[in-house]
Amino acid sequence: MVPKLDLSRLTDEEAKHVWAVVQRDFDLRKKEEDRLGELKTKIEKEDTKRELLGNQTSLTESYCIRCLQPFKILVNTKRQCLDCQLYICKSCGRYNKKEHGWVCDPCHMTR
Repeated sequence: MVPKLDLSRLTDEEAKHVWAVVQRDFDLRKKEEDRLGELKTKIEKEDTKRELLGNQTSLTESYCIRCLQPFKILVNTKRQCLDCQLYICKSCGRYNKKEHGWVCDPCHMTR
């Protein structure tokens, strides 16, 4: 059982300060919840997009799964995501030095 905190000995000034700190904490928690909700929505949208486009083998072999830019031999080469195994271009993923491979942005957000 958590003991209750006795705040009765605080001055009005101290109580106002404690209240302001608690209020800031609530505000920060709300902002973080909103940010995580937006991130979750983005990830879900990307998952849906990948599901729809990932089944089109001819499309995924020739175009980036995220931005749909065509792959070219020297200019825009394809890279395979370590997590989802789909092909992406350099601008739609990040190189993971530890794993020596590429991870697409949605998989990176999920990690």
